Amino acid sequence: QVQLVESGGGLVQTGGSLRLSCAASGSTFSRYAIGWFRQAPEKEREFVAAVGWSIGNTYYGDSMKGRFTISRDNAKNTVYLQMNTLKPEDTAVYYCAAGSGTSYLSSYYDYWGQGTQVTVSS
Repeated sequence: QVQLVESGGGLVQTGGSLRLSCAASGSTFSRYAIGWFRQAPEKEREFVAAVGWSIGNTYYGDSMKGRFTISRDNAKNTVYLQMNTLKPEDTAVYYCAAGSGTSYLSSYYDYWGQGTQVTVSS
């Protein structure tokens, strides 16, 4: 098993930046693909980005391409989500999740963190 804890959320103005962190403990972190998802009130959970066990394999949701960057530091058991040029529609609770492979489908991930709130003011 792996335990995940997100941090780095907060309130930011439109156009600002935030870096989220997903810290893992437990099983061998480097063997897991990590995904970021988000969920806004009254909306379905949405795929944000994912990184495979190999750092070179990264994937993004369409509205995040060019603005968000996912990276991982296996030595620190941490995955980062750098979010730039934030928009009010990015407001949501952001979750990280661990699974055996990358996917845009949340059902492919076995372990989830508790989430961190990101609020972008207009």
